[in-house]
This record gives sequence, structure tokens and C-alpha cells, in this order.
Amino acid sequence: MGLGSWFRKARGKEGDGGETYVAPPPPTDKDILVALNRVNAMLQEGNAPPVVISRVVRIARTIAQTLPRLADLGIGSYDGYSLMATATEYLPEAVGGYLRLPREWADTRPVDGNKTSLMVLIEQLELLGVTMDKIFDAANRADAQALIAHGKFLEAKFGHSSTGGPDLNLGTP
Repeated sequence: MGLGSWFRKARGKEGDGGETYVAPPPPTDKDILVALNRVNAMLQEGNAPPVVISRVVRIARTIAQTLPRLADLGIGSYDGYSLMATATEYLPEAVGGYLRLPREWADTRPVDGNKTSLMVLIEQLELLGVTMDKIFDAANRADAQALIAHGKFLEAKFGHSSTGGPDLNLGTP
């Protein structure tokens, strides 16, 4: 098969029953929450230590708080993708890799220099947590900037807020 026929087949234009590839739709908010619930179930079933549970809960809470504002990040944005991938792929993979190991071995045996598997996981969870915090901040920044701009408008329109305005004299009897 030549390169040209390979491309035609890949695009579904050759008569060998070649189907065109249709990418699956991106996960919905519900899909993301279901993925987070699966991670929570993994933690419970795997008897994860509190230090892991607390970090995963923090990440999941930040993701859940960001979901309603995901559209504010822009359709197809890097931050939107990162949030979705963290919930559906990165977080479950990190937690699952740790939980598949025997607990005592994972928590006591060095695997990366002097770090145990638990320490490696905590570093990964910290990185994901900081990243989700940054994404949450970015999703809220537009409304915060609008609030600041509105305050400046009101101050310019009506004067300094602590005196009640230049002509109202609400601050003096």
C-alpha cells in the first residue's frame, strides 16, 4: 500500500470499508464529576492514608467549583483541557498507581532517590492542586476585574464613597 492510498484509507475514501474516524465528544460536567467520584471510591476501597485523601479532596473541590465557570476559560482552552484531563486522567492515574502497591511497601521503601511512593504521590497531588487553584483563579479573574472596573466607574460618577458623594453630604449632620 502506497502512502497516498494510506491517506485515502485513513480519510475513509478508499473502498476497503474504511470508516472515517470521529473523535468522541469532550467529557461533560457530569462525566467529570463521575470521574472524581470514582477516584473517591478508589481512595476508600484502597484504604488510602489521610494525607492522600485530604489532597485529593482539595483537588476535587477546586475542580467542582471551577466547572460552572469552565466556559469563562474559553472553549478548547489549555486550562479547560487541563481541568478535564486532571479529573478524568491525571488524578485517577496517580492515585491508582499508588493504590496498586502494597501499602507498607509504598509508604516505607524508597523508589525515587530517597522518596517513597507515598512521597512521590504527594508531590504529584500538590502539583495538581496548585495547578487547579491557578485555573480556578483564572476562571474567576474576569468577574473580579469587572467588579473593580465597576467600582472605579461608580467612584468617578458619584465621587468618593466614604463621604456619600460630593453633593449629598450624607457624612455630615
